[in-house]
Amino acid sequence: MSMKPAATAVVAGLSLFGIAIVPSIAQEGKRGGTLQFAVTAEPADYDCHASQTFALLHPISPFYSFLVRYDASKGGAITGDLAKSWTVTPDGLTYTFKIHDGVKFHDGSPLTSADVKFSFERIQLPPEGVVSLRKSLFSDVKSIETPDATTVVFKLSLPNATMMDNFANPFNCIFSKAKVEKEPRFPAANIVGSGAFQFVEHVRGSHVVAKRFDDYFLKGRPYLDGYKAYFVKSGAVVPGLIGGQFDAAFRGRTPAERDQLLRADPNRWTVHEGPWGTVNIVIFNTRKKPFDDVRVRRALSLAIDRWGGNEQLSRVTFVKATGGMLRPGYDMALSDAELEKIPGYARDIEKSRAEARQLLKEAGAEGLKVRLHNRTLDQPYTPTGVFLIDQWRRIGVNVEHTQIETKAYFGNLVSGDFDVALYPVTVAADNATEKHQSHLTNEKSPISYSRHNDKKLDELWDRQLRELDPAKRKTLIQDFEKHLLTQGYSLSVNWWQRIIVLNKKVKGWNFSSSHFQGNDLVNVWLDQ
Repeated sequence: MSMKPAATAVVAGLSLFGIAIVPSIAQEGKRGGTLQFAVTAEPADYDCHASQTFALLHPISPFYSFLVRYDASKGGAITGDLAKSWTVTPDGLTYTFKIHDGVKFHDGSPLTSADVKFSFERIQLPPEGVVSLRKSLFSDVKSIETPDATTVVFKLSLPNATMMDNFANPFNCIFSKAKVEKEPRFPAANIVGSGAFQFVEHVRGSHVVAKRFDDYFLKGRPYLDGYKAYFVKSGAVVPGLIGGQFDAAFRGRTPAERDQLLRADPNRWTVHEGPWGTVNIVIFNTRKKPFDDVRVRRALSLAIDRWGGNEQLSRVTFVKATGGMLRPGYDMALSDAELEKIPGYARDIEKSRAEARQLLKEAGAEGLKVRLHNRTLDQPYTPTGVFLIDQWRRIGVNVEHTQIETKAYFGNLVSGDFDVALYPVTVAADNATEKHQSHLTNEKSPISYSRHNDKKLDELWDRQLRELDPAKRKTLIQDFEKHLLTQGYSLSVNWWQRIIVLNKKVKGWNFSSSHFQGNDLVNVWLDQ
């Protein structure tokens, strides 16, 4: 179930620039040139299986191949990468993939079905000392068989409603079995992939350089000679675009930055805009007092003016829509009317805040002090953090805003060294199974940072996973969301709005509702 991206469209308010923003017309690609793009965070290491951030996907994933992937050029549909075809048995228990012949790793060694099997087994059952953040997605895999060098067979113990989405996860890099068997931590410090681009260098704090892999299995690709990804602060992106240092930044810009670029040179840019499948949430560490008390969590939710506040925030950063834990407009998501019945999501903010003050009093938490754990990335983290501080101040809560670099930020989430965290739940497609993996018990999911012990959520998650009837599955998914938001282990704040501004010479890139899609750069070319 993939996200359908909004078509690139005329952006409201841009008529003053005299620009009509329309879908690009497909053109035949030209070979040559080096794409230069900005990345506003840097990966701590290179291990895809242990990562959950665009800071790895944007500069590093073009080095790797995947079994299947979400194809942004086809509305996020799942298409083959290494797999040239696949079949699923009627009972949904056996998935057979045929992979391309003649695939090579960048060191010249052949990639076979054994490497695919090894990589997915590493995700499912990581060896000691190796982190796999998506092992729960593959808990149904009973066995992986390789009858020959180009065939991989996954056998499941139970039907799984979202198994193809699990296979298409953009962090499922295929590693060299020979390399990683010798050293389980090899992928963290080394890059030997089979993707369209080959690693040249990484200067920490500065850039990653890639060159075309001439033995890439897809003939005639990539078009680019290579790319250079610069690691910069968010505030340096627009000056770099204007100055010609960067051709693109693939995460997203704010409305003000979009307008600044168009004012500087209205004929130089192509603008893409539409809903973004990322939601800002607040996570409570329920193993720390007083956040183990549902009254405190609910009070902090009731204080947030989501409907009016998000409209104000959308003017200064790339957030826009109010919703629950699933993207507004997705057919499994709660409607506005259903959402408004949940504490904290009503439109009468003064009534909600009065209830919040009473709950804090009943919980003995008047004058509560909160340490808000946040990233150093400016957009949208800083303005959203400031927004939350203001909202909570209105019910008498004092907040210390702690912003730290990406590696330490995620490290603290994993170790539990935080009170309350602002966190973006991002997946590559509208997949409730993966999206809700962030809200299970910590025993069930390694990325459920609230550390609650509510087995009801695990049970509902398991039931929706097995339910192949769409209507029944929707009921289970919505029951899960209502229970989660009512108990308040995590709270949704707002959904992002993606705005991409590219130099017009960048061709072959496709907009999607997720910055986790479309990062392989295989079909991107420069019209120079």
